[in-house]
Parts: sequence; structure tokens; C-alpha cells
Amino acid sequence: MEKIVRQSLLYDFYGELLTEHQKSIYEDIVMNDLSYSEIARLNGISRQGVYDMIKRCDKILEGYESKLKLVEKFVNARNKIADIQESIEVLKTKNQDEQLGSMIIDIEEKTSKILEDF
Repeated sequence: MEKIVRQSLLYDFYGELLTEHQKSIYEDIVMNDLSYSEIARLNGISRQGVYDMIKRCDKILEGYESKLKLVEKFVNARNKIADIQESIEVLKTKNQDEQLGSMIIDIEEKTSKILEDF
């Protein structure tokens, strides 16, 4: 998984467990795409201080993930639902039975709603 996507997911799941200061700096790097220098200037700290804070936050968030596995479960569920939706598309193209067609549409709508919740 691309590093920035993983950082975003980890932050989405565990970010509230960081301190306000950690959250602010981590958001600036991951969500707002600011440079270390920009963040250092905005917060009155050194560029090295920002770098150290990001490394510390990454370690904290990865620690939570290694224990709770919420991101892993989320990604697996999303992939399985995508597989189901692909199967539905295949069934829709091969389907001739009206009742089966309405069941397929119902399943498709339900899986779409699950994905929206993620």
C-alpha cells in the first residue's frame, strides 16, 4: 500500500488517540501536504522536530494497528465487497430470469451501501 494512503488510513482509524499537538502536525503532513519546513515555521519548531514528531506518530499509529488490525480488516472487507460487486456485474450480463435480476440488484444496492459507510 502506498505510504501516504496507509498513513491516511491509520490516521482515520487511530488519529484521535494522538495528542492535539501530534494530530495537528500529522494532519499538516498527511492531509494538508505541507512540507516539514512549512510546518516548522507555522509551529515555531525545527524541521528536525517536525521530522521526529512524524516518525514518532507513525510508530504510535503502526503500534495500534499491529494490536487492533482495524485498517487490515477494513481493507480486506472493502476488497471482498469489490469482488462481490464484480461477480454481480457478471451475473447481470448473463441473467435472463426477472426474479433473479431483482435479487441481484438488491444485493448490489446493499453492497454499495456498505462501501459508502467505509
